[in-house]
Amino acid sequence: MKLGLYNAIFHDRPLASAIEAIAGNGLTGIELNTGGFLPPVHVPNVDEILVDDGARDAFLAQFEGTGVRIAGLNCNGNPLHPNPEIGPEHAEDVRRSIRLAARLGQDRVVTMSGLPAGEPGGVRPNWIVNAWNSAALDVLEYQWSVAVPFWQEIDALAREHGVKVALELHPQNVVFNPATIRELVERGGLTNIGVELDASHLFWQQMDPVAVVRDLGPLVFHAAAKDVRVNPHAAINGVLDNSFRRLSPDEPRTNLGGDEWANEWPKPSAWDFVALGKGHDEAYWSQFLEALHEVDPEMWVNIEHEDTELGRDEGVAVAAEVLRAADAALAARA
Repeated sequence: MKLGLYNAIFHDRPLASAIEAIAGNGLTGIELNTGGFLPPVHVPNVDEILVDDGARDAFLAQFEGTGVRIAGLNCNGNPLHPNPEIGPEHAEDVRRSIRLAARLGQDRVVTMSGLPAGEPGGVRPNWIVNAWNSAALDVLEYQWSVAVPFWQEIDALAREHGVKVALELHPQNVVFNPATIRELVERGGLTNIGVELDASHLFWQQMDPVAVVRDLGPLVFHAAAKDVRVNPHAAINGVLDNSFRRLSPDEPRTNLGGDEWANEWPKPSAWDFVALGKGHDEAYWSQFLEALHEVDPEMWVNIEHEDTELGRDEGVAVAAEVLRAADAALAARA
């Protein structure tokens, strides 16, 4: 498999330093953030690259001789957000990332399916977690009526540019599991929309990423390597625990668009994002890579580091060691 890193964790340093750190961990790819929830720190001149061959070539030259190449673009956000300060901007980031991918010789763009309001005129996204009542199904039907036309438009743009768009199966999105990606694809007749298989969001939903890969097969376009540890407190509050704390303006916090901000994680937590190996061992990750290899031996599998117990460099090193060992075990079996 091809092993890389999603670059958001290295937004604290210049691109050249990020590339050096990635190569130093035995990885060969960098998935570049190009908008959405996070700014395109390592691609600050996107608009220039889209129209100027010199700017494009100068950007690509930064990778020459490094042993690291671009491993897809990432613009995770909410392109269906009903807030006009958020949704349209994130939607345009998706369009722009598709065009940028074609300019950079890339064929994968990672994003999220998005989440609309629950009814016409609504101002906040509404995630239906458990549609046990008929009113919840009415909400879902409205949300599909918003999501399908948008993704049909994006599908056509992706097809025109030779790009496949990989949707992360993520909470607070209309697409978050195999059933919902299939529903989107079937309702829209989509050809170039599939999945970025991020194992972490499957673990906490009590899904098995290996089984999901084999269930979805060719709908899996891209993969992320991030682990989850389920903690003892899950026995008390369950994995849908909503005990988040709102951060105040004078505390460090991450803007998600408009006046929306990331909250502080529940304490004690039912589950946490952790570096590879802290939730599932090397043998499991080798099985994960094996399932992905069955779909596409050339697929990129990129580490995403969100382990708050480990620093940036330490966390990437821990995850890279496990992922490389899992890949070596797969190669030995082959």
